[in-house]
Amino acid sequence: MPLTDVAIRGLKPSDKPQKYSDEKGLFLLVNPNGSKYWRLKYRYLGVEKLQALGVYPEVSLKEARALRDRSRQMLSENIDPCENKKAIKSSSLASAENSFEVVAREWFATYRQSIVPDHADRIMSRMEKDIFPWIGAKAVSKISAPEILSVVRRIANRGAVETAHRA
Repeated sequence: MPLTDVAIRGLKPSDKPQKYSDEKGLFLLVNPNGSKYWRLKYRYLGVEKLQALGVYPEVSLKEARALRDRSRQMLSENIDPCENKKAIKSSSLASAENSFEVVAREWFATYRQSIVPDHADRIMSRMEKDIFPWIGAKAVSKISAPEILSVVRRIANRGAVETAHRA
């Protein structure tokens, strides 16, 4: 019998972790400390696997079922949902490490030694005020020429043509 929101709220912890099944591999794991975790049990290439979907009540029953359905859709396309999640997380971490701001600050740290301190401060100030807010979080490989042009035009439109040129 599928779970209901009322039934989930009424679940009490016991001295051992308890599993409460919903349907299609989705279940709620209630730990002795009272925490409630959504899990999805599935098979991929003949191997039984377990996917964490979130914590109740942050992830509601409806959301957990939607996540389950998305995972089952991936399985039907011969994609392992856990491996897909790891790959997405890994690529987002790599993008964060290669963001424009991170690369620019690394460049600046090496370049700073060869210039006058006042000039160095102006360069970093210009980057922090005029560039980082717009493209700082983007991966360097994802920044396009039109985006750079947009940032430079934003600076020029306020009348700071020389600053736009330097940026």
